[in-house]
Amino acid sequence: MTTLTDQERAVLAAIEANPFASQQEMADALGLARSTVAAHVVSLTQKGLLLGRGYILPAGRRVVCLGGAVLDRKYQALAPLVPATSNPVTGVRSPGGVARNVAENLARLAVPTALVSIVGEDEAGREILGHLRGLGVDVSQVITTGEAPTAEYAAILGPDGDLALAAADMRVFDLLTPTLLDRAWPHLASASWVFADCNLPAETLAALAMRRRGARFNLAIDAVSIPKLARLPRNLAGIDLLFMNLDEANALLGSRHAGPEGAVAAALALRARGAGGTVVTLGAMGTAIASDGVAAHIPAVPALPLDTTGAGDAMIAGTLYRLVAGDDLTAAARMGALVGALTTESAASVHPGLSPHLLDANLNRLTI
Repeated sequence: MTTLTDQERAVLAAIEANPFASQQEMADALGLARSTVAAHVVSLTQKGLLLGRGYILPAGRRVVCLGGAVLDRKYQALAPLVPATSNPVTGVRSPGGVARNVAENLARLAVPTALVSIVGEDEAGREILGHLRGLGVDVSQVITTGEAPTAEYAAILGPDGDLALAAADMRVFDLLTPTLLDRAWPHLASASWVFADCNLPAETLAALAMRRRGARFNLAIDAVSIPKLARLPRNLAGIDLLFMNLDEANALLGSRHAGPEGAVAAALALRARGAGGTVVTLGAMGTAIASDGVAAHIPAVPALPLDTTGAGDAMIAGTLYRLVAGDDLTAAARMGALVGALTTESAASVHPGLSPHLLDANLNRLTI
């Protein structure tokens, strides 16, 4: 809960009444010195109640995604894969990355969304940013650098669409140091939810979790992969919602949980380490959740999958979509399961037809 002084409330009310008023005009109307009004404007910006110069007021329902923006290259085998030799495949390229995928899914679901990330000064970076701008995502806080190329991810899928092998060049994300948070803080602080992935360096994730404790937004983090678990803070306090699959949870906990009951146990164990809420996924076996007073298994939504790439990111976006609308975690995770299932039925990592209307047309699948 953001605490305001009486003078801060008065300045904020004056800005809400007339966002174009000068600081001197507000000072005269409120009986304050102009320097005092200026100090309160800085404070309101740091608290996330203004978006900086121009007194832009934040949207009431807004998500900022912080982390990976990647060019995906995806190759699907036409026959069972044979190691140590060339395999016939079909290939596509598209924008990807966990944070970027979540941002695109949210934008397609009509949630005001911004991305904070980094891309290279290259064609891949321009392609990623152009695609997101076309969907209405705010990319004003994406850094363009000449120090490293845009991140790339190459996936080799079996004939059934399941991931067989992947390779990633993510060096550029090492440049996302904690100073990034200072640069983007008004955008982060004004969000209702901030989503971050573990493509960020460990020190940046730790700084984000620490600064979240004095901010108004809720913080969600996705583990991304087992190798990147080490980037999570040891103390998970400050993380309002933690996403990971069961293999990642077992690796972090040093456990051997299995099946739906094991996933629920893992979700509870992650909460015991400080996370406010947890979502542990099991692919076709569903999702386990744990939050205040709730620990449950949510069955997967039946689907006819073409490609499972991006389904986890879609599940995260579907869950956040309903959380920002006010649903509890149980209802939100059920919607996340539906968005994930629909995504597996598309050849793309983000379903190109995703929309609130598509979800409404498929709500009956949640009762199966």
